[in-house]
Amino acid sequence: MLNKYTVKYTKIPSGYMGQLIEWQEVITEGATLEECREMLQDALSEMILAYQQQNKPIPLEECLLESISINI
Repeated sequence: MLNKYTVKYTKIPSGYMGQLIEWQEVITEGATLEECREMLQDALSEMILAYQQQNKPIPLEECLLESISINI
């Protein structure tokens, strides 16, 4: 089964931080955006394996994302 997750990338002094919106325990960093993507894919695979071994339910895409605006 193919599941989709939403990723939030944040620029940090050492490169980029990536985190899944639907599964916030899946988080990693990389020196480049591409490295961060690769590491996040690996972190997701490892987290899925760990959850399966513990018989825990895997969080699936069940969120609504929208932007809000504010004047500052």
